[in-house]
Amino acid sequence: MTQRLLPGLDSLVGRLLGRPDESPRQAPRRANPDAVVDCAVYANGRREPGRPHFADAYARTRQDRHTFVWLGLHEPDAAVMAAVGRVFGLDELLVAQALADGHRPAVQRHGEVTLLVARTAGYVAHGELTASSEVVDTGDVLVVLGDRFVVTVRHGAAGALSTVRDGIQRRPSVLAQGPWAVAYAVTERMVDLYLEVAAHLEHDLERVEESVFAPDRHADIQHIYQLKREVVEFRRAVLPLAEPMRALVAGGDGGPPPGLRRWFVDVEGRLARAVDRVAAYDELLTSIVQSRLAQLAVEQNNDMRKIAAWAAIAAAQTAIAGVYGMNFAHMPELTWTYGYPAALLVMATAAVTLYRLFRRSGWL
Repeated sequence: MTQRLLPGLDSLVGRLLGRPDESPRQAPRRANPDAVVDCAVYANGRREPGRPHFADAYARTRQDRHTFVWLGLHEPDAAVMAAVGRVFGLDELLVAQALADGHRPAVQRHGEVTLLVARTAGYVAHGELTASSEVVDTGDVLVVLGDRFVVTVRHGAAGALSTVRDGIQRRPSVLAQGPWAVAYAVTERMVDLYLEVAAHLEHDLERVEESVFAPDRHADIQHIYQLKREVVEFRRAVLPLAEPMRALVAGGDGGPPPGLRRWFVDVEGRLARAVDRVAAYDELLTSIVQSRLAQLAVEQNNDMRKIAAWAAIAAAQTAIAGVYGMNFAHMPELTWTYGYPAALLVMATAAVTLYRLFRRSGWL
């Protein structure tokens, strides 16, 4: 007990004598900072128990070269990213990029750190397509790769990485390859999401195509344009990833280790299928829009012909009534008893004759 009292007594005496207090004071560290989805240390491809603070986890990796830390963040604020940047030694530009969203897929080198950016995508279920329906929800995920750490920063609701972590943890042989195994798992998940969204879009396209070419043709051009905009947004998420994937497969300094190259080749192949499908959907929608516009032009032309036909029928009646209705003093048949019924009969005969002629020619 005396030993426990001495440090406190010594500190009190030091303050009374004006000496600074040399006892260490550590600020309490939050176990789960804001925006931190998960944090874990992996040793030889297996997760160590617990969920440590990312600073403690990174300190643990310095003790064993076969370990690395995976920190997952979702829409972090400036304070959290500044703390993460200090712990992992990230430069200011990379920290600023992680705070913003809407990035284009790319692979960048920041000193000893590699930044991989991919777009996320998710299908928004809807009962029917309207002029304001949201069909595809997109976001982005940034994968920051160091020697013994990987930080994933996700923006948007789509593309949650919890399933990625669970899946790769069941493959310790792949996870033992280091931080680049996480990059492979993330890109694989993104490409799988692209293919899932593409499958749902195919059903929407089939329904739109049926409505455009159905006999009753009830498709609204605004609905087709809305689906076209959503497909264009999806295309902007999928197509730009092809170039970064080719760069990763080609290898080079700072790229994935040779043991993971074949896995990235597999992801690149599936991405190519997604790119082909999205490009085909875009072209098909363009053709559908053009077909619908052509149908609208034909329908308008038919309407104009009908209007012209009825106008011609009405003009015949107007001509007869205009001539017969002139009150000249020396007009024949002004005093004829059957003049008025005869004029009506001529009008009716002209109307019926013109109507049958227009029906025969397809104008009515």
